[in-house]
Amino acid sequence: MYKYSFYNDYSEGCHPKILEFLASSNLIQEAGYGEDAICVKARELLKTKIANSKVDIHFVSAGTQVNLIMLAAMMRPYESVIAVETAHINVHEAGAIEATGHKINLVQGIEGKITIEKIDEVVKAHHDEHMVKPKMVFISNSTELGTVYNKEDLVKISKYCHENNLYLYLDGARLGMALTSEGIDLTLKDIAELVDAFYIGGTKNGALLGEAIVICNENLKKDFRYFLKQRGGLLAKGRVLGAQFLVLFQDDLYFELAKHANAMAAKLSEKIRKLGFKFLTEAKTNQIFPILPNAIIEKLREIYGFYVWAKADEGNSAIRLVTSWSTNEKMVDEFIRDLNTL
Repeated sequence: MYKYSFYNDYSEGCHPKILEFLASSNLIQEAGYGEDAICVKARELLKTKIANSKVDIHFVSAGTQVNLIMLAAMMRPYESVIAVETAHINVHEAGAIEATGHKINLVQGIEGKITIEKIDEVVKAHHDEHMVKPKMVFISNSTELGTVYNKEDLVKISKYCHENNLYLYLDGARLGMALTSEGIDLTLKDIAELVDAFYIGGTKNGALLGEAIVICNENLKKDFRYFLKQRGGLLAKGRVLGAQFLVLFQDDLYFELAKHANAMAAKLSEKIRKLGFKFLTEAKTNQIFPILPNAIIEKLREIYGFYVWAKADEGNSAIRLVTSWSTNEKMVDEFIRDLNTL
């Protein structure tokens, strides 16, 4: 049994306020499939937070399901999506996108982030009907490597996509952490203005389960609930999903929890650097990737749960440490003490 798990940010259940609300509303009869009063109220609250009353919002259960539904809805069968090689849709979704018949055009990222130069290479290389037709650019914020797109990054990518008839879609599994990271100048309002669709992740930031799809492009809104139903995204008890976003965005609890996760990761990073270790990326959110000697890693794995992420050289590897909305600062201090001892 580990002293503490740094495997992910969803090992705990959910914030107690969510359980309290679910219990208090449990015996109230509601309509099904996300048309209940709780979901309606949650949608209106999110639109207020996004500062955009025109977006459409739908609640689904999980991130992979969101990506599967969105990419199927946004592309024709012969169209493809451009993404970095570390993208979740490429590495951690069991070929779900390819299983729908869509090719992923992979490009080399810079610390998990895509550039317009790499997007342009793919667009120019696909020029006739004998090839797939690139139609979408997929990005994550924060990225799979803990890095963040700022407003300038997103403006550049959005401008390129608009000029080249590409959709821009943002995976927001850890969007709360991205928007509360140090020095970030990006807001929910900015994102809604710059992308065609995105989702706000709840599962990895205090929810029991659930993600909120936000559709910004008018052309993607019609009949979207048909896609939800066909892909298993319409839950009879959709109220459970709406309830969690209602609680998370009341009094900005969502951002408070993300700030805590980031703060715990920042403390870990600071202390690990002081011990003389380097990092795989300059992560600014709740995922960090210190490079440690393999001998130390093996001993640490007897005490703590974490992933060995990548080989750095023959004697060293990068590990991934993930902090969450409920990570206790005491556990961060203990990890540093144990690492220092080793």
